[in-house]
Amino acid sequence: MDLQHELKQRTTVFNAFWQRYLKKGQPTALYDAVKHLPMGGGKRLRPCLAMVACECVGGDPKKTLPFGAALELMHNFTLVHDDIMDKSLLRRGLPTVHVKYGEPTAILAGDFLFARSFEAIHELAVEYPLFKKLESELIKCILTICEGQQLDLEFEQRKMITEKEYLEMIAKKTGVLFELATHGGAVIGGGSKQQVDGLTKYGMCLGLAFQIWDDYLDLSSDVKTLGKDIGNDIRNGKKTLIAVHCLSHATGAQKKLLGRIFGNQKASEAEVKQVFQLFKDLGSVEYARKLAIQYNKKAKDALHVVKDSQAKQLLVDLVDFSIQRAK
Repeated sequence: MDLQHELKQRTTVFNAFWQRYLKKGQPTALYDAVKHLPMGGGKRLRPCLAMVACECVGGDPKKTLPFGAALELMHNFTLVHDDIMDKSLLRRGLPTVHVKYGEPTAILAGDFLFARSFEAIHELAVEYPLFKKLESELIKCILTICEGQQLDLEFEQRKMITEKEYLEMIAKKTGVLFELATHGGAVIGGGSKQQVDGLTKYGMCLGLAFQIWDDYLDLSSDVKTLGKDIGNDIRNGKKTLIAVHCLSHATGAQKKLLGRIFGNQKASEAEVKQVFQLFKDLGSVEYARKLAIQYNKKAKDALHVVKDSQAKQLLVDLVDFSIQRAK
């Protein structure tokens, strides 16, 4: 199966649908800022996951489109505000919204995307009790993401955190949106409780593998490939799994090096490379890679509840893609 072809087919359908939430309007600056990130690219993984999960249980994937739009709008809202908090300069190879339009307008653009997500979910053509359930789960997901983002910010100020704390943070910040995508797709598709539970677990494990790999890419890729400013996590002192592992295993001069550079906003490119080399030397990069593979396997194992099909194989291929991608 050609994964990219299959994803492109579904992405094309989704993009045609969610254009209605990104129309022009007045004031022009606000609407341009709202469209900047969504129209600048993105994998559309979350709406695609909802579609494929729905297919896996025998449902019509087009019924998930409003739900997928709500997820994607919410995802972009979190990215706009995340970039402001992280002082990021690039996203998807473009200037971040706050860099191009200013921080006040970027905050409003994020709020606008947030509101649009609820407009989208209200277009779901499902029975009212099911709509209320999915809307409630979307609200709970947003609250959880906020908790995860706050933990991420607080961890930057702490010298040490545990691996357990890190995993809890990324489960809240990233995993829950993947989890909701596959959960909602399975529910909309009319899946059994066992199928819904299995696909829900799949989504969380995929999200964890995806985030661990994303942290790795932010440290090891290049700006042209990744589309955002690399080394930002080192300068911000972000407690990625790689950093958590390294900080807990460093000794002597290694600790001094980390104390001088890790979390130093003015660290040079050469200093960033020194820290990344230490991450590799202490086996932290390899440790993260292996853990991502473990979550890869857990995600695949969770799919035993659905029959073999092209849709199921696509979910398997998506897990592999999550830890093989270059951006």
